[in-house]
Amino acid sequence: MNTTAESCTAEMPYGYQPRFKGLYIATELIIAALAIIGNFLVCLAVSRNKKLRTVTNYFLVSLAVADILVGLVAIPCAVLTDLGQPRHNLPLCLVMLSILIVLTQSSILSMLAVAVERYMAILLPFKYQRVMSPRNARLALLVTWGLAAISGSVPLMDPQKQPPNSDYCIFTCVVDMAYMVYINFFCFFLVPLVAMFIIYGHIFLTIRHQIRRIAMARGSAEETTTAGSGSTGTEDTGSSTAGGTTEGGADMRTGIETGHVRKCAVEVRAGKAVESGAGSLIETETTTVFTKPGLRIATAGSTSFSGAPADPRSGETNTKAKSNIRTFQDLRKATSLFMILFLFMVCWMPINLINCVLLFCPQCDVPMSITLAAILLSHSNSVLNPILYAYRMRSFRRTLVGMWRGLWSIWPRHQ
Repeated sequence: MNTTAESCTAEMPYGYQPRFKGLYIATELIIAALAIIGNFLVCLAVSRNKKLRTVTNYFLVSLAVADILVGLVAIPCAVLTDLGQPRHNLPLCLVMLSILIVLTQSSILSMLAVAVERYMAILLPFKYQRVMSPRNARLALLVTWGLAAISGSVPLMDPQKQPPNSDYCIFTCVVDMAYMVYINFFCFFLVPLVAMFIIYGHIFLTIRHQIRRIAMARGSAEETTTAGSGSTGTEDTGSSTAGGTTEGGADMRTGIETGHVRKCAVEVRAGKAVESGAGSLIETETTTVFTKPGLRIATAGSTSFSGAPADPRSGETNTKAKSNIRTFQDLRKATSLFMILFLFMVCWMPINLINCVLLFCPQCDVPMSITLAAILLSHSNSVLNPILYAYRMRSFRRTLVGMWRGLWSIWPRHQ
């Protein structure tokens, strides 16, 4: 596909007549329907469940609204312009193309806003409540949509000069490719992509470092357990011989050991569960740390102690098993984080690279089939976003399952 000034004529350029027109339109309509339904369920879940009305989910709802509009407005506009419609109406053509650009950019910027919010919530938890208040969150969302609206309205202000005999609304004939490359690609794609790489990479490295610290603290707790089990028999013998005299010493040791356990618990305790767009980026630590026999503390925020002796060997077995589970969770977190970035690149990079080819190599011919496939990929990102960000969260899944069950329980009554 190469649209020069000579090709933007009154006749529809041959390259803009897709051979598989019906297949392309049908695929676009399927993507639009899936994007609307999937993202609408996200908004519906938040509206029905008050517990989901958090600052985090404000950003997810904003992303869902942007993707709904992509399916509802942007995709129909793309289909029409790819077919050269509307004809003989350049102002309407410009408006449709600007809406298309605004909505796709708002989706990308909303993904960046979600990443920044997750960074604040996970790595700066003490500043999060103060900085990311509901008011500031709404302001951030307003800025996100404002930037998308301003940048997407540039084609309205400076449309590319069309030949006077051009009657078709063709994207590359109306929108300047220099704008699509330098503004749309470099500023509103590469910058958010690099920022998300840095944010999610930092989050992952921090999680891995935290898990290593937990493993080291648990290892020191195991050594304490081994030392305590070796001296238990001597202490018990001494206590039976000395009678009441050792009871006071035992109480003192118990007090010291209790303080030691609390110290270990503080070192081992992980942060509270934080659900994010990549699923649970930091899982709740529910591991029980065994120290000296007769004392036990759970690191999930529980401070209950048990007087029943614990078997050190069973504690070691549990620790190894849970360490393996944690390693698997670590891998799953890394996969989730970088899957988001990988799919984001797969969806949006091809169409931007085609725009670069059209700008820097005007004589190069890009087949229309490749262009349409790249357009379909960019639109499919709106279908993937609710799956990657919302549906991986347990709270969203439970809400949707509850709504579905409630619907089925009401349905037989109306029959």
